[in-house]
This record gives sequence, C-alpha cells and structure tokens, in this order.
Amino acid sequence: MFGLGLGYAGYFLLRSVDNYQVEVLVTLALVMGGYALALAFHLSGPIAIVIAGLLIGNRGRVLAMSDRTREHLDTFWELVDEVLNAVLFVLIGLEVLILQFTQEYLIAGLLMIPLVLLARTVSVALPVSLLKLKREFSPHIIKILVWGGIRGGISVALALSLPPSPMRDVIVAMTYIVVVFSIIVQGLTIGRLAKRVQREI
Repeated sequence: MFGLGLGYAGYFLLRSVDNYQVEVLVTLALVMGGYALALAFHLSGPIAIVIAGLLIGNRGRVLAMSDRTREHLDTFWELVDEVLNAVLFVLIGLEVLILQFTQEYLIAGLLMIPLVLLARTVSVALPVSLLKLKREFSPHIIKILVWGGIRGGISVALALSLPPSPMRDVIVAMTYIVVVFSIIVQGLTIGRLAKRVQREI
C-alpha cells in the first residue's frame, strides 16, 4: 500500500508538469525519498519502489508523460541502471574475495536450488491457474516461467545488504550458489527448453 501511495503521488506530480527536466527529477526524488521514507517506517524500501515504479511505468508513461519526456526519462534511467550494475558487480567481486565457501556452505547452497525452484513453481502455478479461468495460456507456460526465472544482481544485492551477523555469510554464500546455477544452467538451457516445448505444441 505504501508503494502504491508513492506511485500515485508521483503520477499526480508528473501529470501536473510538462517539462522533462522537472519530470526526471520527480522520478529521482520519488526513488530516493520514497526509499528513505519506507525505511523510516520500517517497511521494505525495494518493494515499495518497485510497486511505485510499476504504476509510473505503466499508467504514468501513457497518461502523464509526453513523447519527449519518455525519451529523456528512459535515457536517464538506463544510464543509472548501467552505473549501478557496474558498482554492484564490483561489490560482488570484492565480497567473493573475502567470503569463505566451506563445505557446509556449498551443501546448503546446493540444497537451496531445488527449494528455490519449488517456491518459484508454486508462486507461478497458483496465479496462472487462477488466470486460466479468464484467458488461455500456452500448455507449457508454467515450465517456461519457472525455468526462465533467472536470479542475479537483485538477489545478491539484497543478500549483501544484510547487517553483519553469524548467518549473513551463510545466506550470501547460498545466494551466490543459487545465482550461479540460475545463470549458467537455467540461462544456457532455457532456449532449448523453449524449442522443445514449441515442438510439443
């Protein structure tokens, strides 16, 4: 609800202005200020901003922005995305240097892979099953969505943001192992799975 409120506040601000410089600053203020405000209320900052971004990126783009604003906004946030990704992967590399992957961590990470896939299956299958009552889906849509749910930078960033504790290294190590499996195994086989499914249709 907090993220939705942020999104609507940003949406109304964007509708009231027709100047791309100001609108870019509004979205930046929404992200920075909204995140800080969510933390102050002991809420999830990332989830709040994602929800606000979904509202701005869908309804806001169509109803509150001109073509020129959309072009400048996309360019600005693409640049921010590239910069933050570079910083994130530098931090990931530094963390790998100091993280000790013990045998227990490796076993825990390998055990987490099927659990993560199971959780992904449940989170995909339930809404798809409900939506099938109103619309049609490909017969193998659940397989594709589950195997195509590749985890990466966001998962690692959330793990790295945990405060220092005895469990932090375990969680970070498990997250790295799941992400590596996701990128290498799932990422390299999703194309073959899609072709196989297409032949079966």
